[in-house]
Amino acid sequence: MSEAAAPKRRTRGGGGAARRAERTSVQIETAKYIERNIPNFEVLSEEALDIIEANAETILAEVGVNFVDNPAALQRWRDAGATVEGERVRIPRGLAKKLCATAPSEFTQHARNPEKSVVIGGKNMVLAPVYGPPFVRDAEGGRRYATMDDFNKFVKLAYMSKWLHHSGGTVCEPTDIPVNKRHLDMLLAHMTLSDKPFMGSVTDPSRAQDSVEMCEILFGKEFVQNNTVMTSLTNINSPMTFDDVMMGALEVYAANNQACIISPFIVGGAMAPVSVAGTLVQVLAEVLAGVAYSQLVRPGAPVIFGAMVTSIDMNSGAPTFGTPEASHITYGAGQLARRLNLPFRSAGSFCGSKLPDAQAAYETANSLNMGLLSGVNFMLHSCGWLEGGLVADFEKFVMDADQLGTLHGLAKGVDMSEDAQAMDAIREVGPGGHYLGCAHTQANFKTAFWKSDLLDYKPFETWEEEGARDTRTLATKRVEYLINNYQAPALDPEIKARLEAYVAEKKASMPDAFM
Repeated sequence: MSEAAAPKRRTRGGGGAARRAERTSVQIETAKYIERNIPNFEVLSEEALDIIEANAETILAEVGVNFVDNPAALQRWRDAGATVEGERVRIPRGLAKKLCATAPSEFTQHARNPEKSVVIGGKNMVLAPVYGPPFVRDAEGGRRYATMDDFNKFVKLAYMSKWLHHSGGTVCEPTDIPVNKRHLDMLLAHMTLSDKPFMGSVTDPSRAQDSVEMCEILFGKEFVQNNTVMTSLTNINSPMTFDDVMMGALEVYAANNQACIISPFIVGGAMAPVSVAGTLVQVLAEVLAGVAYSQLVRPGAPVIFGAMVTSIDMNSGAPTFGTPEASHITYGAGQLARRLNLPFRSAGSFCGSKLPDAQAAYETANSLNMGLLSGVNFMLHSCGWLEGGLVADFEKFVMDADQLGTLHGLAKGVDMSEDAQAMDAIREVGPGGHYLGCAHTQANFKTAFWKSDLLDYKPFETWEEEGARDTRTLATKRVEYLINNYQAPALDPEIKARLEAYVAEKKASMPDAFM
């Protein structure tokens, strides 16, 4: 546990006052990444998995994938034994899977606070916030373009949130900063306002290189080359197209031993077939090609099997979330990732709602639980997502972050220890009694049940007296409380000064560009 503000010490005597002081004191605590003690839900049989894998190999060998504006990538594929015609790469059966075998099944992403480093892969699940929205929303200001102040506020909320293990990346797009410079400010915020792990920039290969160099200041050059300190999101332009920007960033990260999430971005019915099986074939083909390419750059480079899949509303063309089809694809993709022995990224607080309302809650709950049961190892977008990913919402951020605690609880499974069997308690109470005062309850009541830091469970009369506040109103207060009590984690002043000097020098070296 990391504490920026120590809890008030209990004093003898005033038990009620002491408990109130304990509840209201500021404790900055980060739960360890989830270690599952429950089985994954597997929707596909071995026969179905064999069919999907065979069809994906057929797609790679006969249809192929495009590597656009990237002669170096085309040459790497030629040298590896693929057939290259123009920008189309056809990969012989078995070659991509063979290349993928050098990717690690799990890896540690180091945080600047070693207590907050995370292990990605295996039975672990790491939760990271929303990524990429150009807009933000809150109850007071409504929907608006995101600014750097908004970005900093989200980083602080992520740092203060117990159940988030990761600071994320582009939590929102700060549109008041030039496009060619905003990655520097975002990285500096992650490095100085939080001590959790974070993500690097992928919007240009040079920005990926800036990310590496800033990490070398923060962690030390040798440490960065020998350890993974960043993840990054490499989206594939589905169907089956790898552009030079994303692949250029991947090349930088892979060469420097930093992790890449190889993730198709698919809206079913528009960028992939309408069927679950057909979409899974395309997802596997794209991931195989992307992961294999990362291993051509550097064998052993850490990668994550990604699947960002939604269905589509055939009337409006808008993406839909929390649907049965998306769940089936995510469950199946998890099985395919485990077949390849790769960490798996998918799911999140997905919803299509414009507000943090009942639709948002239903769709988000479906998506979060789907992620847990599908075996996700790295869950990007785990809190704050609204309006199909166009909006990062402050109230929904803390609402979702609170609910992530339920994932921790579910993942523990059922405790079958002697104490949990509670035989002594059942004997003590006997027929017709109650358990409120028995020894077992007294010994365990503080930790027996997950407790929300947000939701209201008070009697109606108390709730009404306090203003009949709905969940969004409570979330507004929670945001205010967390920001008002934020204290930055300690950082060596010399390192901070070097980071700030690097950012200033880089910004001064180029004119502003907003396109």
